[in-house]
Amino acid sequence: MKTRKLGNLEVSALGLGCMGMSSAYGPAADKAEMIKLMRFAHDEGLTFFDTAEAYGPFVNEELVGEALAPIRDKVVIATKFGFDIDLETGERRGGTNSRPEHIKAVAEASLRRLKTDRIDLFYQHRVDPAVPIEDVAGAVKDLIAEGKVKHFGLSEAGVGTIRKAHAVQPVAAVQSEYSLFWRGPETELLPVLEELGIGFVPFTPLGAGFLAGKIDENTKFDATDFRNAVPRFTPEARKANYALVDAITVIAENKRSSPAQVALAWLLAQKPWIVPIPGTTKEHRLKENMGSVDLELTLADLEEIASVLAKFEVVGERLPEAVLKMTGL
Repeated sequence: MKTRKLGNLEVSALGLGCMGMSSAYGPAADKAEMIKLMRFAHDEGLTFFDTAEAYGPFVNEELVGEALAPIRDKVVIATKFGFDIDLETGERRGGTNSRPEHIKAVAEASLRRLKTDRIDLFYQHRVDPAVPIEDVAGAVKDLIAEGKVKHFGLSEAGVGTIRKAHAVQPVAAVQSEYSLFWRGPETELLPVLEELGIGFVPFTPLGAGFLAGKIDENTKFDATDFRNAVPRFTPEARKANYALVDAITVIAENKRSSPAQVALAWLLAQKPWIVPIPGTTKEHRLKENMGSVDLELTLADLEEIASVLAKFEVVGERLPEAVLKMTGL
């Protein structure tokens, strides 16, 4: 497996988003199978695993901690703070909470759940408009000085916030949605990250599964699947958006690959400091995703994809309105 740098943090060129193992896409997957999957991922060369206290809450961190405990020194674990969650009961109180004392309490709780003495990459999950970002960065800087955190990250933050945070404590990585399905970061975010030497970690790099070509207008999601509330995933939007999947499938067939591999290879080709974190609960999908690292898209391939994207406009917002309001602050 090739490696890449997020700031000064070296990770495998592809990471594994672990959220869907426990929540968001329907019922939690079998715990033993997910532990086996994460260990298999490491055996295949993947070293970068992404979780958060909010996934569950708590259960995904516990799962990741148990799975990676035997190989802890060989992997990089990223987790997140920032939502207002009761640290004893797991009750979601709504909104954000990045008060410095809460950040430090979350770090201690995450360390216990992850069965580790340090968090390799600690992201603010969403910007808290009630707490100056300088205070947030200062709290993480304290945790880094104590050895409890190694690197600082931000998720779905705007460029102004990133600059202010980076001036207090260097930011190793910013995480946000980015894919053939959502290219918003290209306008402002990517140039600023390049300027500051910050790595970029695209989540939902396969459009919440849509770009893999297995979801169409007739697909039925579990009642607990978050995609039921996403405008982009209404049956009408899926029908319209499938034109993008069709176009990418043609390119994939010419490359003797899959649409998912082309979508991930396209991301990897954008910048050498981009590390996508597709999630999966299936070994064959994990292998397929990892195959994207060795798929080389030629200049002609990239121009063909650019031509497709220039003619295509995604139908539907990427997130529900209330969730979108929490991004880009």
